[in-house]
Amino acid sequence: MKIALDAMGGDFAPQAAVAGAVMAAELLAGRATIVLIGQEDAVRPLLDAAGPAAAALEFVPASQVIDMAEHPAKAFQHKQDSSIAIGYKMLLASEVDAFCSAGNTGAMLVGAMFTVKAVPGVIRPAIANFVPKKHDKFGVLLDVGANAECKPEMLEQFGELGSLYAQYVLGIERPKVGLVNLGEEEAKGTPNTQAAHQLLKANPRIHFVGNLEGRDMFNEKADVVVCDGFTGNILLKMAESIYEMMDEKDIHDPFFDKFNYEAVGGSPILGINDNAIIGHGRSTPLAICNMLVQGYNMAESGIVDQIKATFKS
Repeated sequence: MKIALDAMGGDFAPQAAVAGAVMAAELLAGRATIVLIGQEDAVRPLLDAAGPAAAALEFVPASQVIDMAEHPAKAFQHKQDSSIAIGYKMLLASEVDAFCSAGNTGAMLVGAMFTVKAVPGVIRPAIANFVPKKHDKFGVLLDVGANAECKPEMLEQFGELGSLYAQYVLGIERPKVGLVNLGEEEAKGTPNTQAAHQLLKANPRIHFVGNLEGRDMFNEKADVVVCDGFTGNILLKMAESIYEMMDEKDIHDPFFDKFNYEAVGGSPILGINDNAIIGHGRSTPLAICNMLVQGYNMAESGIVDQIKATFKS
């Protein structure tokens, strides 16, 4: 198996990317090879400096970089020799089994839609993230930013996508799916969430447990938390801020330490025809390492094949 990494993506690239790739290569030794994609004059000296530890890494040159502030669609279209564009070309050609980047989020989404494309039947792919649960578990939260506004049918599909990920990647046998709303009662919420509730309730492919309130994010009422990307992104950033505030005050707890984005490393794009993960722009070597391991776990689980089979039927 091969897991590709955009070596030029992130605020601390390429140094953090190379260091994280070295860490992941050691963890995945014998199971997967890490493939770094980036500008040779920036990456090659770092590989040389890493010495024997970098021997297990592969390198693919890319002459261009899509910067964080660039317009995603225009940059992806005009920079076809960028590390993100080459990563997706390799993914499409089955030269790698997953592609990870802490670079421009919009360009990663555009690349996914224009190269590997959405699974037939999926209205809009979603970005998923992870919420800590009691008893050392994680749940799935989606969407967290790809779709700021969602039709009820999209929210229903997010429930299916999240349920499949929870089952096949997180190992939850019968994931419970909940919809973020203003209250537990079925009639609560906007016309959009009310309609989504009815669709989720009638869907035989998921175990829908009803509406979730804000206080239910971290308890065990649901394994899959469904919302639009506007709401999900706010929830995600709020959880990150809780960790940062506690860390500043030197308060540490095993549960709240999981709010640290480094713990999982990245957010998978669910509903596309291959495995792609978007990392935090501030990704450290540890976050990069965990993102690559997550890419390996996605590829090994066969989650994309499960999604294709579900939406084909």
